[in-house]
Amino acid sequence: MRLVDHERNAVDLRTTPVHLGRGSRAQPVEGFAWDPEVLQAYSAAVAADGAEGRMVMIFDGDGPGGHGERHPAGDELVVCLSGSVTVTRDVDGVPDRVQLGPGEATINPAGVWHVVDMEGPTSILAITAGLGTEHRPRTGTRPTECPGTPGPEEAP
Repeated sequence: MRLVDHERNAVDLRTTPVHLGRGSRAQPVEGFAWDPEVLQAYSAAVAADGAEGRMVMIFDGDGPGGHGERHPAGDELVVCLSGSVTVTRDVDGVPDRVQLGPGEATINPAGVWHVVDMEGPTSILAITAGLGTEHRPRTGTRPTECPGTPGPEEAP
């Protein structure tokens, strides 16, 4: 994994996220993977950005999300690019559902648990404040409580 300065070629946000950092920097993250070692290397590389760092990535899917997550360091913007997606937030134990079609977006407030369900083939763009991100398994219609796991930008 390495951050690239001054990329001149097209970047596929499905495989190569872009890190937005302090000083209005935008750096593709080559070799990124949802692997603990890669996540730790990414966290170390962007640690100086702290809570101001953001990851930009496109996700493709079809079906219910397998986990809930929350981002304590900042808000997350979720944009539906194609298909249909339902974002369900846990607001004081009450599900708050927002359905999105192409071109529509919603903001997951900092610290709020949420799940993303894609209805049919769907693509979303997420801009995430990843520092301290927590995940928990999902059972039924609402995520269950369990300890958090490090997020993409959590410093080691």
